[in-house]
Amino acid sequence: VLFLAYFAMQVIYARRKYKISPPETTGHPEFERTFRAQANCSEYFPIFISLLWVAGIFFHQGVTAACGLLYLYSRLKYFQGYAVAAQGRLAPLYASAWLLWVLVGLALAGLLVHFLWP
Repeated sequence: VLFLAYFAMQVIYARRKYKISPPETTGHPEFERTFRAQANCSEYFPIFISLLWVAGIFFHQGVTAACGLLYLYSRLKYFQGYAVAAQGRLAPLYASAWLLWVLVGLALAGLLVHFLWP
């Protein structure tokens, strides 16, 4: 939640800096990148939380927590990179996508063991 609040505050600061009033979402390129980075991070947050919850319950809390922290760090780097330049988002984007797939795998493995193991 703190990450989402931080991202939202950055959009507010960019709106003030470039004098872009809500509900406008276009204007200065730096504002647009900041706005898109915040929107992208917010869109993936429910997926992340769901996978983190299921993997933590059914697989292993420690491994899941480590993946979660790495995911949050990669999303922070994504946000910071995207706000500077569109190309700055790519490496952290790939890292965060890879971590989501790892969480999918952990959640599936935990669910399979829990429900199919005798």
